Amino acid sequence: MSLRDFLERFRPVGTPGASATGVPADRTAERAAELEPTLAQLTGVQQEAAGIRAAADEAAEAVRRDAAREAERLVAAARERGPEMRRQAAEPLLREARQEAEAVRAAGDRAASAVRERAAERMPDLVERAVADALRLAVRVGGAP
Repeated sequence: MSLRDFLERFRPVGTPGASATGVPADRTAERAAELEPTLAQLTGVQQEAAGIRAAADEAAEAVRRDAAREAERLVAAARERGPEMRRQAAEPLLREARQEAEAVRAAGDRAASAVRERAAERMPDLVERAVADALRLAVRVGGAP
């Protein structure tokens, strides 16, 4: 018991004036008796709240487990579908690249054909010049002026 509680017992109960005889009031006991039923009800409520909290914790854990399993399932499905999705995404790009490669190949074929045609056109004249130059060199080397 604190000093304040001890001194509280000797506080006058009645109005100031002539002293009254009697036992000083025990206010602490009065308060305890007054609050005890209410506090007893709070104990039951606290226990009920603890039960609700425990049930909520269990439910939350079950939700977390289910969410984790669902996330794992989604990741596995995404990984399984990944190669097909990449193939589908790349298909238009590959088709375009093949078309471009075919266009470049066709342009190269046309350029090579044009070079062959020019070569065929120029070949007789070039052969004639080469033969003439060879004969001229042969004559100079052979000693004929």
